[in-house]
Formats: sequence, structure tokens, C-alpha cells
Amino acid sequence: MQLEVKTILNRIQHFVGFVYQDVRLRAPGGQLRLEVRIEPHRGLRGQCSECRQPAPGYDRLPERSWLFVPLWGIKPHLLYAPRRGECPKHGVGVEHIPWSEGKRPITTAMMGFLARWARHLSWRQTARAFQTSWEAVYRSVAWFVHWGLARRQLEGIEAIGIDEIHWGRGKRADQFLTVIYQIDRHCRRLLWVGRRRTRATLRRGLAALGPAVVRGLRFVCSDLWRAYLTVIALRAPQALHVLDRFHITLHLNQAVDQVRRAESGRRRGRPMAEKLKRMRWKLLRRGSRVRGRAKQRLYGLGCSKLATGRAWMLKETFQDFWRYRSWTWAAAFLDVWCTRALRSRLEPMKKVARMLRAHEELLLNWFRAKGEISAGAVEGLNNKIRVVTRRSYGFRTFEAMEIALYHTLGRLPEPESTHRFC
Repeated sequence: MQLEVKTILNRIQHFVGFVYQDVRLRAPGGQLRLEVRIEPHRGLRGQCSECRQPAPGYDRLPERSWLFVPLWGIKPHLLYAPRRGECPKHGVGVEHIPWSEGKRPITTAMMGFLARWARHLSWRQTARAFQTSWEAVYRSVAWFVHWGLARRQLEGIEAIGIDEIHWGRGKRADQFLTVIYQIDRHCRRLLWVGRRRTRATLRRGLAALGPAVVRGLRFVCSDLWRAYLTVIALRAPQALHVLDRFHITLHLNQAVDQVRRAESGRRRGRPMAEKLKRMRWKLLRRGSRVRGRAKQRLYGLGCSKLATGRAWMLKETFQDFWRYRSWTWAAAFLDVWCTRALRSRLEPMKKVARMLRAHEELLLNWFRAKGEISAGAVEGLNNKIRVVTRRSYGFRTFEAMEIALYHTLGRLPEPESTHRFC
């Protein structure tokens, strides 16, 4: 039995310079525990933890215990008394222990095991499933993320997306995050996340990517947030700045909803107000996706003299803007549409028209970059961030939130020594 367990351990986790000496099954407090005692190889010296060079022995520390990957539902513990060596360069220090990282009481194999399962389950469920603590799962994921961030490659990034995400409760400045994604066709991942949505935050994010990455950018996709527009124009002037189509549609929908609410209040109690009842979500959907009786009501509203109908028709007409292939004809269409909106006597629509004219060049960049960049990738990654926060029921600290996002969306490299355990 001893020989068979040792053979399994040597096959799955062999450490040069160390020998599995003894295997015992214990039951302290009625809970099964597998204790594996490790001894150093007699013919090899311990390695310095700094330079990894063999060092003469100095003394030995008391025996320590490390939690290993569960085996048949039993928690194994590796027991070893670390040696201290006298390195000529770094002095007296604890030897390099290949299955451990720092002073953590968990092996690196177990940390990789917990970190991979934490992608599929919440951290609390992972801790309960493998009979450990939430703190152990958190520190395992943090080690996993820091290892990957130190070794990830940032070459070949040509397109990035910048957006803000609300998290937590309230609308304070600290409840917003600035996120930077890589949205190239061959790779879509989270590059950086920072607290708040200010100019200083975005400057820190671009500085974290490095000047070489920023100089190599061809496309930058963002919304109309002024802080982002200013920093992008200063730090990446060579990149083609594309406004996100999703946010343009969002502004149009908000304008239609404002017109509907104002008109519903003015016409309350009148026969014409019946046409506006239960129409909110039908007005916000794209007209081509509305079916049946709802579609008849929409077109009936568009033919009426109600302000909501005129606002909805302006919103639907703007969808033709995205079908153009030539930016010259798209610019002509945008000019005609803005003129119609400014003459509509609908203040929310006039506000959107003024906004579009103020950012006309950035809006037309969508046609110059058509086929090269997909702005929808930004919103898709934002939805994944919301799934992460919902699954975790909200993180209390920004550090935990940051680690979870990098772990799920960062596509970071992983330690090869932990691959066989998950």
C-alpha cells in the first residue's frame, strides 16, 4: 500500500531532490487525513530560495504542513522540516521548496486546483466543495492572477475598447470602474481595470499597458464620455477613434422615452393618452423586431400627430445610417437627419442631434474602420463582468473585484505544474 501511494505521488507530482518517505492515514477528530512525510535526498544539497544555487546546510526548522489536492475525498497534507542553507551570496536562508510559494500553508498544485474551479463556481461554493476556507480560495486565485499578469504577453494589440462599469451600490465616484479590453478579432480579453472613470484613471491604465502598446494601436473604441475622449486624443493620436454604436442607440432610446413620459403626463385623462399606454418597451425595441398587434400599434402611433410618434420615427430612421458603406454618403445622411431632428421641436431629440454633430468626425470613423473592429465586443465583455459580480453577490473590496475580473476575462497564462490537477 505504501509503495502504491508513493508511486502515484511520484507520477503526478515529482520533486527533484526530495523523496516521499512515509504515508499514513490519520483520523484526528473523526475526520480522515492523509499525511505524506517528505525527506530531502541525501546526495543533494538544498537550493537557495533567491538564486536557486546549491548551498551548504546550516540547520533545520520545525516540521511544517501543506495542504495538497484532495485524493478520494481525503485531504492530503505534505509534512516536511525545511532546511536552512548558507548561500555565499545571500547568506543564511530557507531553502527553495518546489511545492510551496512563500509562507502559504497550501501547495501550488492546490492553489491552481482551487483557482480553476473558482472560474466555474463562486468562491464560497468552491471552499465548501473542497472543505477549505473562503480566504484560501481568495489567496489561491490572487496567486494565480499575479503569476499570469507577470508573464502575459502584450504584443500584437491593435484595437482596444474603453468603457465604464458600475458596480456595488450607489452612484458615488468609487462605484465606477474604467475597463480596457483588447478587441482584436483573434483575441478579446481584459487588459486593465481601475477605480473611477476620470482622466487620471485612464492615463494610469494606458501607462500600465506601456508606451509600445499605445504607439501600436490602430483602433480605439469608446463611448462619448468626455474624460475618455480627451485622454485618447492626447495619448493615442495615431489611432482611429471609433464611437460605440451601442451608446448612440442608447442615447436615442433615452430621448424617445423622455418624450413619451412628458407627453403621457400632459395628455393624462384624454383619449389620445390611450395610444401611449403599455408602449414603453415596444418603443425602445428595434422596429424590425416588433411583431403582430404591437407592430400595428407602433405604426399607428407613427402616423398620428403625437410627439412620441415623431420621436420614434426619427429613431427608426437613424438605423439607416449604419447601413451605408461610404462615409461620404453617411455624412450626408447624418447632416439631413440632424437638420430634421433640430426642426422637430422635441428637445430630447434636438439634444441628441447636437451631440452627434459635435462628434461627427468620430462617428464617421465607424465607416472608415468597418470590417476591422467590432464595437459590440465591448458590451459583450461588459455583460460577462456583470455575470461575475452577480455570481459573487458583490465584492466588498476593489482588490477582490479586480482579481476576479482578471481571473475570468484576462486569458492569463497558467503554471504548467498545475495543469494535471484540473
